[in-house]
Amino acid sequence: MPGGRLTQQERQQIALGLADGLAYAEIARRLDRPTSTVTREVMRNGGPGGYRADLAHRATEHRAHRRKQAAPRDPKAPAQTHGRDAEAVRAYEETFTTVLMQAGTPKMMARVLSCLYITDAGSLTATELVERLQVSPASISKAIAFLEGQGLVRRERDERRRERYVVDNDVWYQSMMASARGTAQLAETARQGVGILGPGTLAATRLENIARFVDFVSESIARAAEQAREVLYTKPESSSETTT
Repeated sequence: MPGGRLTQQERQQIALGLADGLAYAEIARRLDRPTSTVTREVMRNGGPGGYRADLAHRATEHRAHRRKQAAPRDPKAPAQTHGRDAEAVRAYEETFTTVLMQAGTPKMMARVLSCLYITDAGSLTATELVERLQVSPASISKAIAFLEGQGLVRRERDERRRERYVVDNDVWYQSMMASARGTAQLAETARQGVGILGPGTLAATRLENIARFVDFVSESIARAAEQAREVLYTKPESSSETTT
């Protein structure tokens, strides 16, 4: 993060910016910080409606102190493999988690999903998730139940009969198609209002325009998802070219 950790004064400026209704990008510009830094800071500390500069500063100091006292991570952890920078991986995991939260995923569920996605295997056991995220088994169980209900993860048994939680490549296709169906339903509901409010009226015209716009977007999403579905299962050409 350019310039190191956020200072207490910068956090106060963030709080003032949120109170004034400024976008994350504008707050970041005024602080000369990346937008992702401000976004992650706010989402980790109560969100735009609950952010408090003093509480955020104390929470950050507490996390830093706790990290210093924590035992070293397992050297077999993915963050240490393939020449990866462990700190860079942790920062990226936080960023990915924040983006998932902005998309509407609850915090614990977003942490679990992000953790699964950045593992090479794309799967972990409940015990591994507990160790990596430093949370209770109950928290993992609740998160998995939610994610499974949303079709974002699935369960399978490995060779040792342990239950593993897996992120399926096809989940993004299913997510896009679900979004398209939801959007199409919105269009249908808007069009129902045309007959009720009277064709030709200002309100009906507004709803008809919404329906036509949403129809186009919904069809475009579904068509693009179908056309791009195979990309989810295609390895980059560079991978095969560098393999000996």
